[in-house]
Amino acid sequence: MFGRHKETPSAQQAADETAALAADQERNRTAGKGAPTPTRKQQEAARRRPLVPTDRKAATAAAREADRAERAKVRQALDTGDERYLPIRDKGPQRRFARAYVDSRWNLGEFLMFAAVLFVILSLVVPVSSVGQVYVLGAFWILFIAVFIDGFIVFRGLRKALVAKFGVAERGVPWYGTMRAMQFRRLRLPKPQVKRGERPS
Repeated sequence: MFGRHKETPSAQQAADETAALAADQERNRTAGKGAPTPTRKQQEAARRRPLVPTDRKAATAAAREADRAERAKVRQALDTGDERYLPIRDKGPQRRFARAYVDSRWNLGEFLMFAAVLFVILSLVVPVSSVGQVYVLGAFWILFIAVFIDGFIVFRGLRKALVAKFGVAERGVPWYGTMRAMQFRRLRLPKPQVKRGERPS
């Protein structure tokens, strides 16, 4: 009554402002991408993969072929010492050095298996009540003690060499080398890459 009435915007003006606002939002959404953001339904459809392959026979054959190729790589790595495909227990510069350290020397432990087989044969041939049985048993125990002492020497020497070369001996590596020294040279895996008497690098 006493003041001036505010002008009420017409319906046409409100519609124009709404359309302009929608256009601005659309431009912001597509700016920098060149396409509108995909909806949630579209994203889920793009990520959806069949849980069971349509051709199960072909999928099984492909998986079997992949496993065969992987095993072939591991076998070749065990022959050549290729670090890329070696089993985890054989990987690492310290374990490679431990293998070279053991393979470069003669180890009594690698002959223990043959001595045990010989002991079993002699035990069956030599009478139990004879003096020869005492000699056989005594010789085996002497060899066993000598193998134990040689294994201790390998353990200490390898740990010392690891510290000298790498500054520290990783846990388990000296024991890893000692167990390798107990195996016959031709049966060791990975196969020896150095000759006896060759200095490990």
